[in-house]
Amino acid sequence: MRLTTKGRYAVTAMLDLSLNYGVRPITLADISDRQGISLSYLEQLFANLRKQGLVSSSRGPGGGYRLSRAAEEVTVFEVISAVDEKVDTTRCEGKGNCSNGEQCLSHEIWHSLSEQIKLYLDSITLGDVVKNHQMANESNEKVIKFEMS
Repeated sequence: MRLTTKGRYAVTAMLDLSLNYGVRPITLADISDRQGISLSYLEQLFANLRKQGLVSSSRGPGGGYRLSRAAEEVTVFEVISAVDEKVDTTRCEGKGNCSNGEQCLSHEIWHSLSEQIKLYLDSITLGDVVKNHQMANESNEKVIKFEMS
């Protein structure tokens, strides 16, 4: 399994929205500037995220995007799936026709790994990631302050 740029950028952009959840709508230009993701690429990703109901948008001055649900209710797996990213480690995309139309000897290993990855990513919410990020930043600030004393 290889998570492509599409999946990584979608998660990063959604985390950016999560940091600002409930504050105000966030423009894609703001996310682009903060995260270094092309604006046109974000537009493509957010079209899919909106279709899947993960974000809502508002137009006009003060418009932009918001999470449709609280960050604690949106899993990383939902975000990755919304942009058509596959979490599959099998060569056959889980169909079982990996070796001349038959199931290969190692199919069950890779299929099981795919299921474990899905379960793991479905157990992590955007809120969890944001919380861990904020705690890590607070810890780093304390270390810096302690070293300066």
